[in-house]
Amino acid sequence: MRKKISIIGAGNVGATTAMLVAQEALADVLLYDLVDGMPQGKALDIAHACPLWGSPVKVSGTNRLEDTKGSDIIVITAGLARKPGMSRDDLLHANAEIVGGIARRLPEYSPDTILIIVTNPMDVMAQLAWKLSGLPSEKVIGMGGVLDSARFRTFIAWETGAHPGGVEAIVLGGHGDQMVPVESLIKVDGKPIKEILSAEKIQALIERTRHGGAEIVSLLKTGSAYYAPAASTVEMTRAILKDEKTVLPCAALLKGEYGSEGVYAGVPVVLGRNGVEEIIEVPLHTGERIAFNNSVHAVKELLGKLKDIE
Repeated sequence: MRKKISIIGAGNVGATTAMLVAQEALADVLLYDLVDGMPQGKALDIAHACPLWGSPVKVSGTNRLEDTKGSDIIVITAGLARKPGMSRDDLLHANAEIVGGIARRLPEYSPDTILIIVTNPMDVMAQLAWKLSGLPSEKVIGMGGVLDSARFRTFIAWETGAHPGGVEAIVLGGHGDQMVPVESLIKVDGKPIKEILSAEKIQALIERTRHGGAEIVSLLKTGSAYYAPAASTVEMTRAILKDEKTVLPCAALLKGEYGSEGVYAGVPVVLGRNGVEEIIEVPLHTGERIAFNNSVHAVKELLGKLKDIE
């Protein structure tokens, strides 16, 4: 029997995620949205492409949350997208109401599911979904670090002329302007980045990564990124469904790791069929550890603004 992935929100990120899952034949796909006809229409369009991909999966759309019953993974993309001039944090209360309302109901239909949270501000939404769903923390995971690290690797590859596959780079902390691209761990074809680029060039790449999402928003003017966020989400679903034990940077609940307790933040984790199976602590230089702590503090400040949502 094939696995089932339900995607909450049939906007650009949700629909693209559905398409990529179907194209890879990872699982049957259910696309959910409140807008009548939209998830059904997009699902039908994707289903029509499955024969061209040689994919046997079933793709369907619904306006009924109860149709998510029996989902192995549920991806939450629902929420407002950023507009030019907005930060991820500006979306806080509006998206908290949306994600919170959904998270309360999903376990009723899929008590053993794994939640992947994409909605911004992602770390806060992941923590809210964990709190309101009642699911174990290892089964509520935020997508952010995979995307940020992919952006970082892209910029490094462009600057050095290397193949992206030869670039090792990781971004930790909150998925926001205080994210922490870890300079000390960057390698290009096995060489430390400081042997290839100047400190000024490296810092410029770090800053571009921090504002990578905003750069796309400013160019699109009427929306935000969706191809890379969807691909990042599929990277996580693949690792879980295939029990790959892949190490990926994701938002997970910290329980003393990196000196933080009771807060979601981006860290390297082992992803497998049980969700987060291990949190890996990588060595950080003093400045990087300070930056990570500052990033976690920023997440905690946002969480403090949501005390009224229970």
